[in-house]
Amino acid sequence: MTRRFRIGLVLTLPVFALEIGSHIFSMHSIVAQQISNDIGLLLATPVVFWAGWPFLDRGCMSLVTRNLNMFTLIALGTLVAWVFSAVATLAPQLFPQALRQHDGSVAVYFEAAAVITVLVLVGQLLELRTRESTSGALRALMDLAPKQARIVLEDGSEEDVPVEHVRQGAILRVRPGEKVPVNGVVLEGSGLVDESMVTGESMPVRKEAGEGLIGGTINQTGSLTMKATNVGTQTMLARIVQMVGEAQRSRAPVQRLADIVAGWFVPGVIVTSILAFAAWWLLGPEPRLAYALVSAGSVLIIACPCALGLATPMAVMAGVGRSARSGVLVKNAEALEIMEKVDTIIVDKTGTLTEGKPSLVAMIAADGHDADDVLRLAASLEQGSEHPLAQALVNAAKAKGLTLAKVMGFVSPVGKGAIGMVQRKRLAAGSAAYLASLSINTDELAGAAENTAPTAHPSFSLPSTASSPPLPPSQMP
Repeated sequence: MTRRFRIGLVLTLPVFALEIGSHIFSMHSIVAQQISNDIGLLLATPVVFWAGWPFLDRGCMSLVTRNLNMFTLIALGTLVAWVFSAVATLAPQLFPQALRQHDGSVAVYFEAAAVITVLVLVGQLLELRTRESTSGALRALMDLAPKQARIVLEDGSEEDVPVEHVRQGAILRVRPGEKVPVNGVVLEGSGLVDESMVTGESMPVRKEAGEGLIGGTINQTGSLTMKATNVGTQTMLARIVQMVGEAQRSRAPVQRLADIVAGWFVPGVIVTSILAFAAWWLLGPEPRLAYALVSAGSVLIIACPCALGLATPMAVMAGVGRSARSGVLVKNAEALEIMEKVDTIIVDKTGTLTEGKPSLVAMIAADGHDADDVLRLAASLEQGSEHPLAQALVNAAKAKGLTLAKVMGFVSPVGKGAIGMVQRKRLAAGSAAYLASLSINTDELAGAAENTAPTAHPSFSLPSTASSPPLPPSQMP
């Protein structure tokens, strides 16, 4: 479509310049009308019949299926303009003297046929480019799916196979750091799985035997043996990709309305053209047939809705482009149109309102300890962990300019915390339950932690009926 537009534009500009020049200054004193007509025939013909072929094809199909739309009028208008102009160029003697110039030539509409074609090409090109930009998000979704799966054979051996070869009921191994290949259920093992690509929650979810896994999510720690339950197009990721693809092919209500209006407008224009022909044929001066044909053709050319083919795609493109710059992915054209009426947004999940990663917003040190020194030691210990909470501590320490020390003998029990040696001190970090298992008393901080939890995000609040109760001290990080 881009190639059709570029070539069509190059061929249209000279035709347009010759016609406009005849109205602005005496162009015909430089280029005779008949020569201008010959140039127009030579250049406009490939524009109408090659560059505009998709519109002619769709216009003909609309007549065959009797589903009249915008392309019906575009095809009729450009064809009538070209046929009239071609006859006027090749056989000007067929036209009445009143329509001929002093040199015997007839004014033509090659520039109208060519310009209409190029304008509609611009609209189609903008619409396709907008769809292509949204397709980038679709490709990004598809890239989330792993390409390989590690299947466990009946003899206990393991083999890497393309994910499309995985069948329902197959036993798979998911090692730490690997993506879950398909939807399934954990059979053996436990680990932390990052499900943020589906839920938006940055915190990994601990998975045990019997719990479900979503294809495309990332196993962060622990080796999992799973049974495939949904494969191929049945996985959640595949269904999301399918829904996005269907949304991209949708049309805005205003576009559907334009087609409905065109369904009535096209027959009206055709009837008006026939009436104009009949009036000039019955009541017009001689040669009545020539005047009737010119009048009927003029109605069809003037009624061609070139602006309709350009305005809606440009409006959709502008809206989608502006949304993309603001980080908003528009699901479909209808959603974009409806958004104009939206004045309230209700969000039912915290994951959609976060930055995708936790950060340290408050810190309380026990009596006798400096908060910055505690943060430096904790971050030094946690710098060897990939857990989001550990990274939050490290980032907070770096933001304060604290120098981290080297950690020795680092161990990170899955779902509990971390332990290691920092500056010859044995340090532990984790939940109150994990610290209690190490005989570390956290009673002094339990109350302060519980009171701090609900105000961790002071800029965001929920009604009391929707808010969750604070975590008990045993679950506080």
